[in-house]
Amino acid sequence: MLTISQLAATAGVTARTVRHYHHVGLLPEPERDASGYRRYSAQAAVDLIRIRTLADAGVPLARVDALLHAQPAEFASALTDIDAALLRKIDQLAEYRRRIAELASGERLVLPPEVVAILERMRGLGVSELRVRLERDAWILMQALDPGAMPQRIREKNAGFDDPETTRLYLACDQSVDWDPDDPRLDRLIDDLDAWEIEHERDSSRPENLKLIVSRIVEESPAWQRILGALAHRAEQRRTAAQDAEVGRAGPVA
Repeated sequence: MLTISQLAATAGVTARTVRHYHHVGLLPEPERDASGYRRYSAQAAVDLIRIRTLADAGVPLARVDALLHAQPAEFASALTDIDAALLRKIDQLAEYRRRIAELASGERLVLPPEVVAILERMRGLGVSELRVRLERDAWILMQALDPGAMPQRIREKNAGFDDPETTRLYLACDQSVDWDPDDPRLDRLIDDLDAWEIEHERDSSRPENLKLIVSRIVEESPAWQRILGALAHRAEQRRTAAQDAEVGRAGPVA
């Protein structure tokens, strides 16, 4: 006759595990002897080894009891079902791992492949990881606020990186992230960006959705805030001048 510790050692488990099997009804709990100790038979050791073997193989404890008392054909059929369930679990875990790997980049999980390709292209051009991360956030906002604008914006972004001058200005803006807002180098950069916007007939005024998206980027840098403010001010001056000129051409009739 075995004590609970001896029984557990025989099956390679702990006494706590044996007590758990008692609790869930897998292993009958013997009567206590005159000294108040439980004494286990050799059959209990055999049963415990079988329970442990099935549990270690991945058989749910809720099905162990039925397997212990099953006929050979029933046993084989049950194991086939359990094996199929384990395979489904493996596939599910593999999918979780794939999604976790994508989540680590923070890009492929929520953005279309075309946008991910743009972010990778930026890295290849030497754009800082901070700017790439801000660009990623901007795309996430755009996809949420104005998904219909995504295809056009993707085309525009790729066209911009196809143009050497646009790419040069983009990289210059990226390098200015840590500049002091009063740095004289910003004056030249603002002039170059303003000339680019005029050449490309760009208006610095933006729809509300785009303002939110742009703000996610410029909030990281006082220098970028100055650039954006200066460009908006110059664009407003041009609009006012154009309106005044239109009124002047209209003459007294206006």
